[in-house]
Amino acid sequence: MYIVQIASECAPIAKVGGLADVVYGLSRELEIRGHAVEIILPKYDCLWYDQIWGLQPVHEDLWVPWYGGTIHCTVYFGFVQGRKCFFIEPHSQDSYFDRGIFYGHYDDPIRFAFFCKAALEFMLASGKRPDILHVHDWQTALVPVLLFELYQQVGMPDQRVCYTIHNFRHQGSAGEDLLWATGLADPGRFFVQERLQDTFNLHALNLMKGGIVYANAVTTVSPRHAWEVLNTDLDCGLGGPLHTHEAKFEGILNGLDYEAWNPAADAWLPHHFDAATPAGKDANRTALRRRFWLRDRDVPVVAYVGRLDSQKGVHLIRHALLHSLERGAQFVLLGSSPEAPIQADFLGLKHALDDNPDCHIEIGFHEALAHLIYAGADILVIPSMYEPCGLTQLIGMRYGAVPVARAVGGLVDTVFDIDHSDRPVAERNGFVFNDVDFPALESALDRAITMATDKPKAFAKLRAAGMRQDHSWNHPGQSYLDVYERIRHRA
Repeated sequence: MYIVQIASECAPIAKVGGLADVVYGLSRELEIRGHAVEIILPKYDCLWYDQIWGLQPVHEDLWVPWYGGTIHCTVYFGFVQGRKCFFIEPHSQDSYFDRGIFYGHYDDPIRFAFFCKAALEFMLASGKRPDILHVHDWQTALVPVLLFELYQQVGMPDQRVCYTIHNFRHQGSAGEDLLWATGLADPGRFFVQERLQDTFNLHALNLMKGGIVYANAVTTVSPRHAWEVLNTDLDCGLGGPLHTHEAKFEGILNGLDYEAWNPAADAWLPHHFDAATPAGKDANRTALRRRFWLRDRDVPVVAYVGRLDSQKGVHLIRHALLHSLERGAQFVLLGSSPEAPIQADFLGLKHALDDNPDCHIEIGFHEALAHLIYAGADILVIPSMYEPCGLTQLIGMRYGAVPVARAVGGLVDTVFDIDHSDRPVAERNGFVFNDVDFPALESALDRAITMATDKPKAFAKLRAAGMRQDHSWNHPGQSYLDVYERIRHRA
């Protein structure tokens, strides 16, 4: 098959969250399986250009219809760690992608609507006719709308769209102006509940809703999260269209890039290891303690790595840190918050615990430290309020850090409680809790610390079970191919 991914992010050159990892990892897996894959991205001024090989213009005269006129664009091509990528650069006084950041501007819906339009114009003009267009999140949700309303009639009648939603909270809201900009230009057609009209604001267009309505297939990033958005308030107002189009909706668990995250060959680690040769895990724990000036004690190291925001359950993260210290364990935290009050709170906590020889708080993010913490930690705390998929638990298990996770989203599909899961014992790999209060967290965390302290052989078996499980892109790669095959032959 010939597959084109249209996205606002791709690791490692344009990464804000897990979307970037999915675009890169899935593309790589599909190529390994023999399929032709290309990625179309905006040419942001803040790309990691040193990670793009052979960047050069390949289409210098692309004119994109816009507001009754046209915007001149140049399209560049380059390889990103072997992936074939095209980058669209508009030459416009609006400087859509020369803002120094990927997201966060008042005109984001218009910026990415233009990108959707330009991507389709580029394929139309260059003769690219992929079997599948795979688009992601609200930023590219307009692609199926434009394709089926406009471009099918002018030379792209056979293309089919798979639309993946990574985060339902951010849906893309726009006004009637977007219709005139893109050439859809029929408010009466699109301001209806059956198409793009927002469920709550009848004067707004909801771009994510448009993707759900118009795409041939809609996926989200874990089976459990698919159930949640159909049956709980995690639908963020999109339950109606999801139920209407439920026949084409499913959850496919994200994979993990096993080349980037491989403790047996990780360049960031002082000692390599895997499930068959676990001694390096102990050596990395020692290296972690030395790196952060922690006492060399025979106690488990508990860790948190990731954003500090409301989604991640900051009140539980904070409590896990203090409770671990009360239980005699050590705690390492690496993270930062986009929310000033949360950032200030954890900076204050860091100041209060700076002299504690059993704790280190690192505010910020550092790739090498993240790898070392995963490799050196015994227990990884993941108390998310919601978690569509989650990569932290997958990385943790790959590196022998046993997860203590809340039963939500993709965590339900990947973390199986050693005591309470109905899975075979050999598949159980962590500790799970359900509620969002301190006693629930303490119950699971206490079980983990007690097992690591009092039953080290049983804990080592649990760690090895997680390390042996396959969370690579192998299985989700096949699942997406099954989706593609289903829709490519469907009218």
